[in-house]
Amino acid sequence: MSAPRIGVSGVLRTWDGADRTGVNSAYVRSVLTAGGVPVILSPLIGPSFASRALDGLDGFLLTGGEDMHPAWYGAEPSPHLYPPSRERDLFELAAFAAARQRGLPILGICRGIQLVNVAMGGTLYQDLPSERPGPVAHDPGGDRQARSHAVRLVEGSRVASALGAANLSVNSFHHQAVERLAEGLVATGWSEDGLIEAVETPPDAPWLLAVQWHPEEMNADARAPDRGLFRALVEAAGARQADGVAIGEAAGA
Repeated sequence: MSAPRIGVSGVLRTWDGADRTGVNSAYVRSVLTAGGVPVILSPLIGPSFASRALDGLDGFLLTGGEDMHPAWYGAEPSPHLYPPSRERDLFELAAFAAARQRGLPILGICRGIQLVNVAMGGTLYQDLPSERPGPVAHDPGGDRQARSHAVRLVEGSRVASALGAANLSVNSFHHQAVERLAEGLVATGWSEDGLIEAVETPPDAPWLLAVQWHPEEMNADARAPDRGLFRALVEAAGARQADGVAIGEAAGA
C-alpha cells in the first residue's frame, strides 16, 4: 500500500507581474510530515473537472484564503467583505461535493471550515468585528505562529483525539466564521467568546473535521499538538485506501 495521496486546494495570486497558482508551503509540509503525499489542486481546474481532479486521491484538504461570497448562503455582501474569488468558490464547492460523494476524508482549515459549513447549508458571519464584537481578538495581527486565544474542545471528539487535548491555545487570523451551523455537522470546539472553532461529522458518517485556526503554521514544531490534525487526516485516508485494496482483493479472489 502506498502513502495516501491528499488533494490540497490551491489559490490564484498575482506575483512579480504574473498570475500564479499554488498553495502556502506550510500545508504541503504539514501533509508530508504526517506521511501523506500532497497533490495541489488549482481553482483553474474549474467545477466541470473538479470530480476528475479527485481521481486517485485518498483524502482532501481545504485550505485558508479568501472570503466566500455571501450569495452562496443567501446574504447580501457586507461593506466589510474582503474580495471573494468566484473561481475558487465554484471549484471548491464542486470538489467538496465530489469528495463527500466518494467518502474521502476531509480536513478544512479556516476558510475550509467556512466552506464546509456553507456547502452543507449553514451560514457565516461576514465580519466578526462589525457583526459579533466580543472580548476575543480573532485577527490580532502579528506572527502567524503566535497562539492568541484558547479553544475548548469536547472530550472524546475527533478533534480532541487528534490533538491529544481538550483545551488548546491557537493561532488565529480570520474575520469570518460559522454563524448558523449546518445540519450534518457537530460543533466540537469553541473559543472563550462562544464562537465555533471546530466542527466534525458524527462517528457513523464519512470522516470530516474542520477547524477555524491555522494548524499548518505549526508544522516546524515537532511538539505542536496541531500536527495531530494532519496525522488524523492521513490515517483516515490510509484506512480508506486499505479498505479499497481489501475490497479489490476480495473481488478478485
